[in-house]
Amino acid sequence: MKYLLFLIPFVFASCGGSNPTKKLPKDLDSLLVMFPDSVELLVQHGNKMMKELNYDKALADGAKAYRLDSLSTDTKMLYADILNNRPTRSMADVASAQKIYKSIIKKEPKNTKALVALASTFSQQMDFDQSFEYINRALKIDQRYRDAYVMKGSNYLLLSKLNPEKDGKPSKKYMDLTKSSYETAVQQDPKFFEAYLMLGSLYEAEGNVICLQYYQTAATLQPKNPDVLFSLAYAQQSFNQPDKAISLYRRMIKLDTSYYQALNQIGVIKQYNYKQIDSAIYYYKSALQTEPRFVEAWHNLGMCYEEQGDLTKAMQSYAKALKYNPEFKLSRDRADVLKYAR
Repeated sequence: MKYLLFLIPFVFASCGGSNPTKKLPKDLDSLLVMFPDSVELLVQHGNKMMKELNYDKALADGAKAYRLDSLSTDTKMLYADILNNRPTRSMADVASAQKIYKSIIKKEPKNTKALVALASTFSQQMDFDQSFEYINRALKIDQRYRDAYVMKGSNYLLLSKLNPEKDGKPSKKYMDLTKSSYETAVQQDPKFFEAYLMLGSLYEAEGNVICLQYYQTAATLQPKNPDVLFSLAYAQQSFNQPDKAISLYRRMIKLDTSYYQALNQIGVIKQYNYKQIDSAIYYYKSALQTEPRFVEAWHNLGMCYEEQGDLTKAMQSYAKALKYNPEFKLSRDRADVLKYAR
């Protein structure tokens, strides 16, 4: 926590009357309790909450910091980033963020982070010409700026869906540009595992086995990240590598015992690849012990009971799935079949 060495002198200066010899706590939360109006601490904590995807707490920090100091670039960037990225954002939030980013760029025309962030607001407004204009302005300043290529990729991905082929599939032209943009991003930052995940998902959606290479690279960079491991394991499962997938799912469960999706997928492999129905039931039940509302596991459990000829338990399992999701078609169809077969 090296940043605290720089925060402490600021804290003393901004909160007169503190005793310099008093031992300060080492965590941001405790420091904020002691110095609730420290803009520096609020920005630090707000950015930390953003990284943890805790947008409610980030917004509280960002809004307060902005009220206390609406001129600082760091404060403006934090507040605008929260408005622009939180899942519950409205178009009014995006417009407000856009206005703040423009004010930053007016003062700092070479601020590449603000330029790309501004580009993202135009993308959300479906103004791709303006979005690409600000992305390219950032790249003229720094042609190796990773996030500019990420934003380009995001734009092209959205355009691929807005301009589908005749068969309804995403535009091949824009999909190729999407992949090229993310490839360029990882060339600038070879440790950027999120881009490898994106490339893996793009190739996986196309049914291209090369996705395994991208997922493997992401897993090498993040060997203890269950979400990254799940992406690789699921692709291995899809491309007929069940043994490797099971091994990875088990590794995930050791890292996070609550990862019920991994338990469910082991059950799927046991059920469909190895025809080990009792073992599949065990894993589905294990997943449901962690998450009783997991509809897919209830449905899969019902399929196992059907295969064993226990139609009563099968109906009970489908009923559970439909209890938690009345629109789950797979369970509705099987329940109807069993109902009329009796």
